[in-house]
Amino acid sequence: MPSDTAVSPSASARALDRLLGASGALWFLCAAAGQLMFAAYLVVLYGGGVARGDASVWNRVLGQGYMPGDTAGNAALAAHVLLAIVIMLGGLIQLTPQIRAAVPAFHRWNGRVYLTLAVVITLAGLWLTWARPPAGGLLNDLAITLNGVLILGCALFAVRNAMARRIDRHMRWATRLFLVVSGVWFLRIMISGWIAWHQAPLWLGAHLAGPLGVPLPFAAPRAWPKAVMTGVMAMLAALTAFGGYAASQIMWLPHMG
Repeated sequence: MPSDTAVSPSASARALDRLLGASGALWFLCAAAGQLMFAAYLVVLYGGGVARGDASVWNRVLGQGYMPGDTAGNAALAAHVLLAIVIMLGGLIQLTPQIRAAVPAFHRWNGRVYLTLAVVITLAGLWLTWARPPAGGLLNDLAITLNGVLILGCALFAVRNAMARRIDRHMRWATRLFLVVSGVWFLRIMISGWIAWHQAPLWLGAHLAGPLGVPLPFAAPRAWPKAVMTGVMAMLAALTAFGGYAASQIMWLPHMG
């Protein structure tokens, strides 16, 4: 006879599902805080420069930022950066389940705007990567291009599954879209977290040309079994929070004063 205190497999599975959900929610909250700080930085530095009519401030952090005489390139960069603010906020809203459940019509329209802007800023980013002089080397440009292709692919599959009313598949592809759209942000918090931890840009190299810097832009999430994923998500939440804090101190707040 089994003990009265034994936990049934179904109860264990439900508990594991709750832990996994809680760890995922914790990571999302950490990511949301970091992305909101990144959005504030973009508003202050890039938006502030546009408002003052001084786009040259973009060159504080971009080697190939504002380029006098390059009207098309400067316009594409402005669209790429400033629309990124909108899409970042829209993505956080889109993945908040309470908003999705309470106002489904808004969720659908916000999703359409999000997908449209994702395509626009991706095409602008790809054009800037290959039309302007290289700023980070060929491998960096290839990583950006791969990220752009993944964004377009995830957007396509998210739309196709939504139109076919395959909601579960649509949500999976929409989540993947959010992750790849956030690739620039992920790269910055990984770099900043690494630098803050080691108190030096160890193995990164100039323009990410070092032994760690070369593969870093190609990093991508992997799938794990539930039991392992719960721990992984909790660890990722801590790393995301640490990387977001480090990026705020190293990359963003110094340019917002």
